[in-house]
Amino acid sequence: MKKIIATMAIGACLCSCGGSREEVYKDPSATVKDRVEDLLKRMTLEEKVGQMNQFVGVEHIKANSAVMTEDELRNNTANAFYPGFTEKDIEKWTEEGLIGSFLHVLTIEEANYLQSLAMKSRLQIPIIFGIDAIHGNANAPDNTVYPTNINLACSFDTLMAYKIARQTAREMRAMNMHWTFNPNVEVARDARWGRVGETYGEDPYLVTLLGVQSVKGYQGNLNGSEDVLACIKHFVGGSEPINGTNGSPTDLSERTLREVFFPPFEAGVKAGAMSLMTAHNELNGIPCHSNEWLMQDVLRSEWKFPGFVVSDWMDIEHIHDLHATAENLKEAFYQSIMGGIDMHMHGIHWNEMVVELVKEGRIPESRIDESVRRILDIKFRLGIFEQPYADEARTTQVRLCDEHRVTALEAARNGIVLLKNDGVLPLSHSKYKRIMVTGINADDQNILGDWSAPAKDENVTTILEGLKMISPDTQFDFVDQGWDPRNMDPKKVFEAAARARTADLNIVVAGEYMMRFRWNDRTDGEDTDRSDLDLVGLQNELIEKVAASGKPTILILVNGRPLGVWAAENLSAIIEAWAPGMYGGQAVAEILYGKVNPSAKLAVTIPHSVGQLQMIYNHKPSQYFHPYVAGKPNKPLYPFGYGLSYTTYKYGDLKLMQKEIGTDGAVDVSVKVTNTGDRDGVEIVQLYIRDKFSSVTRPVKELKDFARVSLKAGESKVVNFRITPDKLAFYDKKMKKVVEPGEFIVMVGASSNDKDLLTETFTVR
Repeated sequence: MKKIIATMAIGACLCSCGGSREEVYKDPSATVKDRVEDLLKRMTLEEKVGQMNQFVGVEHIKANSAVMTEDELRNNTANAFYPGFTEKDIEKWTEEGLIGSFLHVLTIEEANYLQSLAMKSRLQIPIIFGIDAIHGNANAPDNTVYPTNINLACSFDTLMAYKIARQTAREMRAMNMHWTFNPNVEVARDARWGRVGETYGEDPYLVTLLGVQSVKGYQGNLNGSEDVLACIKHFVGGSEPINGTNGSPTDLSERTLREVFFPPFEAGVKAGAMSLMTAHNELNGIPCHSNEWLMQDVLRSEWKFPGFVVSDWMDIEHIHDLHATAENLKEAFYQSIMGGIDMHMHGIHWNEMVVELVKEGRIPESRIDESVRRILDIKFRLGIFEQPYADEARTTQVRLCDEHRVTALEAARNGIVLLKNDGVLPLSHSKYKRIMVTGINADDQNILGDWSAPAKDENVTTILEGLKMISPDTQFDFVDQGWDPRNMDPKKVFEAAARARTADLNIVVAGEYMMRFRWNDRTDGEDTDRSDLDLVGLQNELIEKVAASGKPTILILVNGRPLGVWAAENLSAIIEAWAPGMYGGQAVAEILYGKVNPSAKLAVTIPHSVGQLQMIYNHKPSQYFHPYVAGKPNKPLYPFGYGLSYTTYKYGDLKLMQKEIGTDGAVDVSVKVTNTGDRDGVEIVQLYIRDKFSSVTRPVKELKDFARVSLKAGESKVVNFRITPDKLAFYDKKMKKVVEPGEFIVMVGASSNDKDLLTETFTVR
């Protein structure tokens, strides 16, 4: 890398398309296409290849080079430095125009500083800063932390997805960040996988709709100072790894890929997403990062994707050192570029080796130009040539503003699922005067979830703080269990059990630990996969001992993946809070005390145990033909689409306006939903379809529509849906997408559970 010198002949440096000295690329009135072509002609090969390379920020390098060894670096997928090189080398290469992008830059000051170095380069091509803004720009300090993606999915609220993405984009641009590595539109089908909470759940239709709205929210028109580049990821199949661990091999048929995993990505492309990240894993024996079928045949040829493809963390290197389909690093770079990769995340050898590959004639320079065009196009469209810096005086007017805080609280309220309630909830202020609170997540910032930096205390409401806020006259007796489930103190468990006996009611806040600043101590999140779905450490013992007090006991779960818990059959109330964000504690307390009526429904199936996996609602008919002979039954602990309320709803008058249609026809569906309780509420009405008999096996049911319906106590509403041909189509024996004639079953109700659904049929002729 140090040997690369960004030089070219003076004549070439000054030329433009027509031989003029005019620098068209610096003219904001020129078309983006003309600006890109003008700039591309002025660039050396070294500068072009540099645009295709991303580095971690200099502050990240300083911090990690001080505490990590080279051995620790090899398997770490969150922290990095470059042995043999210092931050001074990175700064020098930036000044020479040999770096196109940075990630892990977490402050506006560092972003502006690195941009100032890029402005010293010969052509002054600005840096594009990428960041994992997964649920808000939470990985950087002092930003609004919204609930995680799985919370959002459980709200079934597509408008909220757009709103959160739009607000996140504003906060990112206020920090000089331009590119979020979100939405994660993988379809999560293995609860062992640590990244379930980063996704929108197990259903392709729900994932698709939320992903599309997130793309639109992030990108806007992709031409303004409040727009950022969205990145749909990870392409593809990493959410159904063969052993549940992140990046392990994936073997999936083309049918499963096209019916389950491709739809959210294809819809994201159609929605305008202009970047895509390939997956860690190999797919059917081919690493995704060198998979021409995925990147060229499907993504570019079939879907006409115009944006650029970025690798995931060091995964091009893994073509060589892990997958072993390239015998050296240079060959791995060759395979990835010819396979379709446009930008490398991240590292020091890319520039020199890719330049060599071009000079050796193995990679045409025209192929390099393709990638650079795509990257420059985005930089021009985002306006960062004209506005390379963010205003440090204005940044805090946008970040954590009142409007964004309100959204974070509203989203938390809408994404918390009431799983069980034997009548103890909502709590009475007068009945329960003394409440014992305990558990690892009772008073911890872990409610922020994965991809969150530690926040100022005043910007987070823990669950204990929320309880005290909502019920100030109640005496809350807190028994601290620490934050680490692996190292709980047995004495503290016994202390909680003893104090539970003197309380009127007990609350245990259990779950997983997700905070990244304690990377090696986490039990949930990226690269934190599980071989079981039990609560870690002494948490089950804590719950059992507290429940043995004989006093009403409530369990609140803070986690990212589904957990099969002992408490499901033994406690009177359970709340699945997931990771509800900065105001999650207030939202949980409001639900406990009935100030908010819970409305969320599960976006994933919760199994009893790991032995039931795969446990999904949209399984094939034969999946449970033979029951398990011992252990748990074939049924889930809680089904997809399930969630309780403090009111009750009655479904009736399911009607199909058309009972017979052609293959290009549509069916209008209506159902009457009545709030039969004494509280106002929001019901998530779900419509499922089954093709009764078909040429290839079809799922027992598939979600094809839903609606969030507000109903006052005693109010009824007629909810209307329209079943269009695309909701009936599937891939036949010849892998042609068709609508087959025959009978279809329509199911409408409160969850995917058969007992919650009304049914009708229609026929396609």
